[in-house]
Amino acid sequence: MTDNHFAGADRAAGYGIEGDEPVVLSVPAFSTPASEDGLATLDRDAPIFRDPTISVAPPAEPSVAVMGQVGGGRTAGKNAQAEDVPAASPADVLAGLTRASRRASAPPVATTGFRGFLARIGFKPEPSVAEKATLEAAAAVARDEETIRQATYTRPVGVLVANRKGNAGKTTISLGLGGTLAACRGGGVAIVEVAEDPGTLTLRAEGNPRRGIGHLVADHADVHSAGHLDGYTAPQTSYARVIGSTGPRPALTAEAVTDVVRVVDEYFAMRVMDSGNQYTSPVFQAAVAAADVLVIPTLNATDTATQALALLDELRSQGGHAAELADRAIVLVLTDGRRETPEVTEAVTQALAQARVGEILTIPFDGHLAERGQITLSQIHPNTYRAFVAAGAAVIRALDSVTN
Repeated sequence: MTDNHFAGADRAAGYGIEGDEPVVLSVPAFSTPASEDGLATLDRDAPIFRDPTISVAPPAEPSVAVMGQVGGGRTAGKNAQAEDVPAASPADVLAGLTRASRRASAPPVATTGFRGFLARIGFKPEPSVAEKATLEAAAAVARDEETIRQATYTRPVGVLVANRKGNAGKTTISLGLGGTLAACRGGGVAIVEVAEDPGTLTLRAEGNPRRGIGHLVADHADVHSAGHLDGYTAPQTSYARVIGSTGPRPALTAEAVTDVVRVVDEYFAMRVMDSGNQYTSPVFQAAVAAADVLVIPTLNATDTATQALALLDELRSQGGHAAELADRAIVLVLTDGRRETPEVTEAVTQALAQARVGEILTIPFDGHLAERGQITLSQIHPNTYRAFVAAGAAVIRALDSVTN
């Protein structure tokens, strides 16, 4: 695919009114040309999704008279004095905004193919079925991004990524999901390793930090500012901050997890925890206690799916908070390139459907993730980004159910 774009941040386009009554109305703007595979391609103007090899010209200097006069008459130019611009009456402004709103909500007109050609020469044909699907996909992503971006809570919130099976995609999901949450929210998300022994979180994240989770455990009592805490993180282009192992370290304890969570929550609104495989250990139980939402990654494979279901059973057997996490858990079925068979995939699908969890979503195969190297959010396929945005919106819905 070429020219794949993302919608990672709020943007607006000005819509004027025909005639001599200019009005500017800020509305969401999408760039959704039909792609070769018929899927939506989204605007990738946000800084983290901008190709650094492309030179983008700066926007033109805005006019002094942005709104101008709605009721007709003179509109100030760039060098005009402010007092030369007649003030519009409230009735004029309301009328102009109403007309602009009607234009913005008008039925969509085709922009691609032969129908798009007809639109460019003056006709107004409806989009084709394929283009409508593209527009609907773009709108769905925009809604999910808005859900993530607009969520607010009166306390820090935690997401635990867990599966009893190793190599089930926990670190991949932690970085992809945490990065997407941070990209949509403009930061404020920490991705933290909470495994007893050093994991691969730092290895899979961007950068080469000098300090990490082991240093933070030792120094947590002395951290009293966001700037100080930042020294133990690996900044990501997604605006997330990663706190993982930077080398050999002592095994984490339950007390260490509690201490780290406490200091991280002082300076981050959201915390995504990448856990280990020892689900009966005090360390894992401390992570469970600090979580508001459980995310379980699995593959279309018998071993990872079986261990995912076993984790749900174990948490439910504990009752209380652990059981509630299991009941509203979000299961993400990841395809990582390993061989899958239709029979096993069908069996996993049926087993998960009966697991009594909150939501089940799919993360499609992605070549960048399958490399098992450093994960850069801007390098993933648009389909993968859409899936992570949907997963992020599911996390927000689960958080809303327990914090509001």
